Amino acid sequence: VQLQASVGGLVQAGGSLRLSCAASERTFSSYGLGWFRQAPGKEREFVAAISWGGFTYYATSVKGRFTITVDDAKNTAFLQMNSLKAEDTAVYYCSITSQGLGYLQGYELWGKGTLVTVSS
Repeated sequence: VQLQASVGGLVQAGGSLRLSCAASERTFSSYGLGWFRQAPGKEREFVAAISWGGFTYYATSVKGRFTITVDDAKNTAFLQMNSLKAEDTAVYYCSITSQGLGYLQGYELWGKGTLVTVSS
């Protein structure tokens, strides 16, 4: 299974950006897709996740600003990011989990990161 994330970009604070993550296939054991991010000098942190059935889970820092959706037929998850802040600047990674969305150790397969830069 391979994960292909869309290209990030540069956006002004308060702006919006949408990322996508497409899985080349969906194995029987996979449960959903998640997004993580890593800012310069910081550890990777969880952002949001969605199951193939549409259940969602968000980090507190993005709740109300980010929305994750899934196109089940295309094995693709989308992360709509609104009201972006400078602190959202990071490399964003998507990952597949075969376990619960909130079990962060369950994310096993990672796509290449994509850079999102929010200018203040």
